Amino acid sequence: MTEIESLSEAEAANELMRLAKQIAHHNKLYHAEDSPEISDADYDALVRRNNAIEMAFPHLIRADSPNRLVGAAVEASPLAKVRHAVRMMSLDNAFAAEDVEEFAARVRRFLNLGADDVVKMTAEDKIDGLSCSLRYEKGKLVQAATRGDGSVGEDVTANARHIADIPEELKGSTPDVFEIRGEVYMAKADFTALNARLLAEAEDPEKARQFANPRNAAAGSLRQKDASVTASRPLRFLAHGWGEVSALPADTQYEVMKAIEGWGVPVSPLLQRYDSVADILAHYAEIERRRAEMDYDIDGVVYKVDRLDWQARLGFVAKAPRWAIAHKFPAERAQTTLEAIDIQVGRTGKLTPVGRLTPVTVGGVVVSNVTLHNRDEIGRLGVRPGDRVVVQRAGDVIPQVVENLSRDEDRAAFVFPDHCPVCGSEAVAEEGEVDVRCTGGLICNAQKFERLRHFVSRSALDIEGLGEKSIAEFLELGWLDKGPADIFRLKSHRTELLEREGWKEKSVDNLFAAIEAKREPDAARLLFGLGIRHVGAVTARDLLKGLSDIRRLPEKAAEIHAYLDENPRAESESDGKYTARRVEAFKAILEVRADGIGIAVGEALADFFHEPHNRALWDDLLSEVSPSLYVVETRESEVSGMTVVFTGKLETMSRDEAKAQAEALGAKAAGSVSAKTDLVVAGPGAGSKLKQASALGIRVIDEAGWAEIVAAAG
Repeated sequence: MTEIESLSEAEAANELMRLAKQIAHHNKLYHAEDSPEISDADYDALVRRNNAIEMAFPHLIRADSPNRLVGAAVEASPLAKVRHAVRMMSLDNAFAAEDVEEFAARVRRFLNLGADDVVKMTAEDKIDGLSCSLRYEKGKLVQAATRGDGSVGEDVTANARHIADIPEELKGSTPDVFEIRGEVYMAKADFTALNARLLAEAEDPEKARQFANPRNAAAGSLRQKDASVTASRPLRFLAHGWGEVSALPADTQYEVMKAIEGWGVPVSPLLQRYDSVADILAHYAEIERRRAEMDYDIDGVVYKVDRLDWQARLGFVAKAPRWAIAHKFPAERAQTTLEAIDIQVGRTGKLTPVGRLTPVTVGGVVVSNVTLHNRDEIGRLGVRPGDRVVVQRAGDVIPQVVENLSRDEDRAAFVFPDHCPVCGSEAVAEEGEVDVRCTGGLICNAQKFERLRHFVSRSALDIEGLGEKSIAEFLELGWLDKGPADIFRLKSHRTELLEREGWKEKSVDNLFAAIEAKREPDAARLLFGLGIRHVGAVTARDLLKGLSDIRRLPEKAAEIHAYLDENPRAESESDGKYTARRVEAFKAILEVRADGIGIAVGEALADFFHEPHNRALWDDLLSEVSPSLYVVETRESEVSGMTVVFTGKLETMSRDEAKAQAEALGAKAAGSVSAKTDLVVAGPGAGSKLKQASALGIRVIDEAGWAEIVAAAG
């Protein structure tokens, strides 16, 4: 049984839902916003995973399945919308010669052909550009439109008229209606020249608009509301097919494309027609060999059944023709030198190593930086500054190192830092995790903005009027350098603040009043606001149910740290026994019984309060605020004394808010369904927990039913 076949129906349904959302997100970034954040290879992997699950569970195929959708919707585009007379389709992909051979075999099976029947196919390079449909009526260009979601695209007629490869009028005798479809692209040399011009024209070179690659440059240049911008950009066009036509000039793919070329519209110079799979694969190999020398970017070769009557018989699946397939190239690679390894600290404290390279061209893009992911990846590759490495670029995201050619050279290994390069705090990796994180938290400049934003957020101290813009402004002025305690000292800057643009007396007074109202904060909200890893809103409440006084946390964290030093794992202990012993010790130290308090929470508390910077920040904060003792107030309800499980998507509240409601009603909020569960609240997308509840005969209600219980309790 394969891994996918071993999935439960609920697991398969949940993964299909997640994949549909992920793929739609990346489609929007690529097709509508021209700003992809993952590589083509990673995107293709998501689609293949989705397809494999759909094949194993065909009854779970969703209405929003990626296999039913093309491109991305264009509702938000400022350009006028165009509905295509014939839908603009996508193509299925092949990644190996075996995939192409299977495609050819499927065609033969579908057409019920004999062994002697020859299936001619065209083969042409798959250009990496922006799909565009050109509508000609009586030989004259009347409309140009982007693909959009396949059914509705953007009207770019005025823009397309400025592209030299797109004639205003076709040559010779043409059908009354003929839509020519192809790709708008930018040549590599033109792309380099455009970026150089944009840099030279910019008043501030550091803020100059620079395109990441020719595809983004072409898309951004064509999809302009001001056609004069398009006119200033060196765009080109290559035809690869057609849409609505009143008549066809030939009965084969190859001959129709040659007719389009005869009308004055460029087609690929590499378009050929072959009699066998072996021949088209040989053509693929030749194009791949010439790829780096070509003056435009391509990412594969497209094969199409040549006979149009056979294309008509083969028809289409949801979003792609059965008579065509795109044979994708593997990711491009190049060799260069790793000059240095820099450590960057993210807003959540994660230390990410970035390799600085001797610049090298990979896939038409000059690459000088490469992600090294984490400490373990550096160890796996054995990379050090000075190594000769192989770099792979699989799309428009930052490339990666795939091989170290200097591994055997006798030089010292790179030492990953154990302290944050920004603030000097300890940097640690939790057990079972690969990421190393700075423990500095609120005192680390790399994390300060995000941590302060979290501290004043609705679920934490909820200080009205102190939003992201204000936090950024106060940080820049140096008014929040010491951390959250400085928030309560902002009133000392009242005169200076009133002199700043956008601040009036009323807004300043309202902000200070909101801050003063939090001088005696709820202890659980204050603890959650510190942003200690693994201490969410529910965990903060669970911790304080036992301790009551938040001021006891540092001493308890110190006890955990001492326990870890004094109690190493015994050789005779199994993983399970060791874990259970440690969890019980942590709970005893913290005086809690909640299931959610385990190793991760205990170690996170120990790490946070062991850091002197954090202790100083904590003491400073308590000099400004006086959190009250934490007392759990409950009221009688129909669920008092019950164990409640929330599952699926909750639409009117967060999961933490739901659990807090349950506790306020005298119920216990659990994370899993068992024989001890009394009630399950199920939202959309509920999977295995709902199935288990039904099997155990446990009462199940929806979110509206839960709201009625809460309302009835007053």
